[in-house]
Parts: sequence; structure tokens; C-alpha cells
Amino acid sequence: MSYQNILFEQKDAMAIITINRPQKLNALNQQTIDELAKAFSVIRDDASVKGVILTGAGEKAFAAGADIEELSKMSAIEARDASLNNNHLLSAIEHFPKPVIAAVNGFCLGGGNELAMACHMRWASENAKFGQPEVNLGLICGYGGTQRLARLIGKGRALELVVSGNIIDAQEAYRIGLANHVVPQTELLEACSRFLQTVFQKGPVAVKLSLDAVTRGLEMPLEDGIAYEANLFGLAFSTADMKEGTRAFLEKRKANFQGK
Repeated sequence: MSYQNILFEQKDAMAIITINRPQKLNALNQQTIDELAKAFSVIRDDASVKGVILTGAGEKAFAAGADIEELSKMSAIEARDASLNNNHLLSAIEHFPKPVIAAVNGFCLGGGNELAMACHMRWASENAKFGQPEVNLGLICGYGGTQRLARLIGKGRALELVVSGNIIDAQEAYRIGLANHVVPQTELLEACSRFLQTVFQKGPVAVKLSLDAVTRGLEMPLEDGIAYEANLFGLAFSTADMKEGTRAFLEKRKANFQGK
């Protein structure tokens, strides 16, 4: 499949998706959103891909936000429809059955930060900048920012960022839990790759169930989340991977997982 605004490559079991609009600081226009949706749909059904790295082209930006020129031409109804439509992509990433890491280089603002937050984890380069500056334009977050940010870093810190429009650096993002790790920019993709390679050694079905348990559990009251986890825990016992994993442990050898 050919794309105009993103790059797609596969390295062994890893897919790397790069937002490729560096002249626009990788701003997210509708075509870019649509291409990302197509790419993730293809990857979801590709058994050869076990994990995804999402990043931005160049050294200046992961994604500096939504395309303001495109936004400025929208009516109120069009803006609402775009918000709902684009949140389909972010929800699909959030509930993706394979681990997705945002490799954040440079500016990660507005819609870009909302996209990164939909990923399961975020690795930041030392030059990364995070924020939700929509209030500077007389707007609010439109791609789930008010919801995911509060869930990630807590209500008070989230409100501080969304009402001030302040931009924070990578170390502050790490301190408050928005970024999982901070690494030199030259090591960003390699650091993400090393982590995924570690995950690939684990039971594939267990990884998928773990992603589902955490993500969906956070959408439920605690008791319901615990019950949901228990159901998935029981389901894991029906898999060949569980039998292989426990047998390998008892036999003191490396497990040979088949993802079944």
C-alpha cells in the first residue's frame, strides 16, 4: 500500500510508522489521519508484525499538532465530526492487540500529544516538548486530550496543562508520568526497538491479553476491572503458550512460544 504523508517499513517483527510531513512539523491533517488508520488496520491483521513504533520524520517534531490551516476552515459541525472520526483512530491504537510505542522526537503538541497518549507507551528524546496548547487558539483538546491526559498524569496536572497551554520538556514529562523514558535523540529508535525485542520473547497471547486487561480495565470501576482480569487470566490457561511456558519453567529451559 502506498502513502503520501507517512512512511511504513517492517524490520523483522517490528513495524515502524513515520509521520512524514517535516515541512509542516508533521502536523496532522485529515489525509495523514486517514493514512495512519489504514496502516494500523493492515498491521492489525498481519501476523508477521508483533509490535509497532510510531514516530515523526526529522529532528524537530513527532507531530506539532493538528493542521491549523485545515482547522481554520471548518464549521462547528465539521469540527465535531472530525473530532469523532479522528478519535476512532486513537481508540484503535489504544486498544491495539500488539504493543505500540510512540518514539517522540521534538515537538509533541496538541493533536500530536493526543496521538502519543493513545499509544501504549512513550519514549522521549532529550529534545522532546509536550503540551496541549489549544487554549492559545481559543480551542480545547479535540482528540481525547482532556480524557487521556487526566488518566495518565492525574486531574490536577492535566488541568494545569490544558488551561495554561504550557509546554513542558522531556524530563518534566518523565517526572509526571507522561513519558516512560528519556533517551538521547540518536538512540531513540534503538531504545524502542530493544524494548520491543524483549517483549517479543514473551508469550504473544499473554502480551495481547495484558494490553487488553490494562486498557479496558481502566475504563471500568475497579471491581469490574478485577473481574475482567480474572476472566482473561482464566482464558490464558486454555492456551498452548501457557502450557509451553509453565513446562519450560519446570524443565529449566527457554520457552518456545507459538502464539496459540
